[in-house]
Amino acid sequence: MQGYIIDIKPVKDEDLIVCLLTENEIINSYRFYGARHSNINIGYKIDFELEDTRSSIPRLKDVIQLGFEWVLDYEKMYCWQRFVKLFYSHLKDLEQVDPYYFYSLDHLTHVMIKQNALRAICESYIHLLEHEGRLHTDYQCLLCEHEIKEDISLVRSFLPAHAKCTYSRKFELYKIKELFEEKNLINFTQEEVEYLWNIILQGL
Repeated sequence: MQGYIIDIKPVKDEDLIVCLLTENEIINSYRFYGARHSNINIGYKIDFELEDTRSSIPRLKDVIQLGFEWVLDYEKMYCWQRFVKLFYSHLKDLEQVDPYYFYSLDHLTHVMIKQNALRAICESYIHLLEHEGRLHTDYQCLLCEHEIKEDISLVRSFLPAHAKCTYSRKFELYKIKELFEEKNLINFTQEEVEYLWNIILQGL
């Protein structure tokens, strides 16, 4: 079985509770500490086995890390881990999950080989919002509920609003339309991409 580690909680004697996003489910498992165990961390994709125990959660065993080409790129790995961590709070109350989430992360690992990490993540996030039916392409202000015709601002979950209503950074409307409708950040400056990234960090 394969999965992405989306959360780790330390317990007694350096043991861990490891939460995994697999193709069809969220799995909480128990990882016993041991000198011969391979290193695991949030964001890692692993191949693993589960062993039933007397406990309410299975034991994680026979773990093999499935590395990415950019795993030693500190900047990409840092951004990747922060993004993957967000999936825990977004999906933690579910047992069965749509395979979309697993395969979207698979796709993102390949895109990040050549693309800037933050741009790749932001574009992937737009696809996620669209998949969940949360991408608001009506461009109606969240606060005043009037149509946005000029400068636009984005709040958590990329909800659109008038810049004057939120008193936050404004974007040219054509850029946001290009992002929402074409899933493209080509006309965004790096500073603007970093601003979008900070919105994503508020939660999926």
